[in-house]
Amino acid sequence: MKSIGITLFFCLVIFKAFGQEEKKQLKALSIAFYNLENLFDTIDDPKTWDESFTPEGDYNWTIEKLNTKIENLALVISKIGTPSLDKAPSIIGIAEVENKEVLEKLVNHPSLQVYDYGIVHFNSPDRRGIDVGFLYRRNQFNFLNAQKHFLALKSSKDEPIWTRDQLCVSGTIDNELIYFIVNHWPSRRGGAKRSEAKRIKAAELTQKISDSIFRLNKNANIIIMGDFNDNPTDRAFKKILKTKKAIVHKENHYFFNPFETKFKKGLGSLGFRDKWYLFDQMILSSSLTDTIGWKYLKASIYNPPFLQNKKGKYKGYPKRSSGSKFGYSDHFPIYVLLGKTSKP
Repeated sequence: MKSIGITLFFCLVIFKAFGQEEKKQLKALSIAFYNLENLFDTIDDPKTWDESFTPEGDYNWTIEKLNTKIENLALVISKIGTPSLDKAPSIIGIAEVENKEVLEKLVNHPSLQVYDYGIVHFNSPDRRGIDVGFLYRRNQFNFLNAQKHFLALKSSKDEPIWTRDQLCVSGTIDNELIYFIVNHWPSRRGGAKRSEAKRIKAAELTQKISDSIFRLNKNANIIIMGDFNDNPTDRAFKKILKTKKAIVHKENHYFFNPFETKFKKGLGSLGFRDKWYLFDQMILSSSLTDTIGWKYLKASIYNPPFLQNKKGKYKGYPKRSSGSKFGYSDHFPIYVLLGKTSKP
């Protein structure tokens, strides 16, 4: 099988995603998002609240524990996707990473080194010192530009609330321009309703970023991904971003959220108090559902048995890595598959 353009992997799939029954040959690639749950180094940064993740801190965070964490996460990332692809993701949005150095340790682990991931990372003003990031396979994604966007929040006392920046990355895949907006919206600390206004502000910033892209090209390909600390049916999505749960072929210029139908079926990417939440999502501009070029094929939560607790009251929940417990993360990764017909 010969690759056309950049070297991407090929697979045979049923071409139903494009309304046809016969088998056709596609280029296919996976785009993932993963909240890594506290990927800290072992050094105390006096400007942030990271003291717990030091050898003397609450978690006795040693280099040995960090290396175990890196090894576990690298294994997961190398397997995200489907057996038919048998490849690590082309693009990975990341949350809860302290700095570029730990991301470099991650991509240089033997499980990932072969994929030659590039890194996009900016330090954000978050008080805990955690940021979002972006990994890309250099032979598949032609990186063009990256910008961080500050989320301005104020408390009831008109004091600044320091949280994660939003990251916008642009580049081409097989000569087709795609923009990625990586998010980690404010948490539900204090309760979902009480904290909702912060996530509404975050959604407004995401909308502002996407609007600026659409002013350049009304048919721009945009993928919004992240840990939103909101479910797909919450106000930030339905009222601000105005996401749709299904593809509407007769309508242009909207955002499609394939994870809304999954949430309504009771699926989630994290569990808390006997309830599933789908905070990790990926949202696509309509240009990726109804145009030639790269098209949406499917979305999924990557939750194989080895990522789940096998017994106890947390059975089925993500096998997290916290304190003395060494699993992976308290979130399951998610991914979307894009496909493109290959030239004859």
